[in-house]
Amino acid sequence: MTVVVYPGSFNPITNGHTDLVKRALNLFDHVVLAIGTSASKDPATYLKDRIELCRVVLAEFGDQVSVEGFNTLLVDYVRSKDTTFILRGLRTVTDFDYEFQMAEMNQSLDAEIEYVFLPTSKDCSFISSTLVREIATLGGNVSEFVHPAVATALADGQ
Repeated sequence: MTVVVYPGSFNPITNGHTDLVKRALNLFDHVVLAIGTSASKDPATYLKDRIELCRVVLAEFGDQVSVEGFNTLLVDYVRSKDTTFILRGLRTVTDFDYEFQMAEMNQSLDAEIEYVFLPTSKDCSFISSTLVREIATLGGNVSEFVHPAVATALADGQ
């Protein structure tokens, strides 16, 4: 079975993330959505809550997708999943610059690591978790960009 780890903060998970998971399942047997903790991405948002929300959103994929939290070096986490593949989505050239730097750094830590970059679908290329959070915080409607459970959680202030 081929496994890919899709790391991120997923704060919140968006339709763009879900689309990427769906498309990755055309390439891999199993996707591990790995929710990392990051001081620069709102550490006050509870990891447990993000994990549960992602599980709800990705339930449609059944046992082809698992959702876990991690707080280690990404390369160590990937090794613990018995894979060498990391999935990342690319929306913009800016994303590419950042992701390429991260890929090179992680490959310098473990030369067996392979990155799989997928461009976002054109319908999702403008969606970002940061923008979704900002719109929701200001009382805007985000239902076009996220799963209904996420829209409800954001409306409830989670």
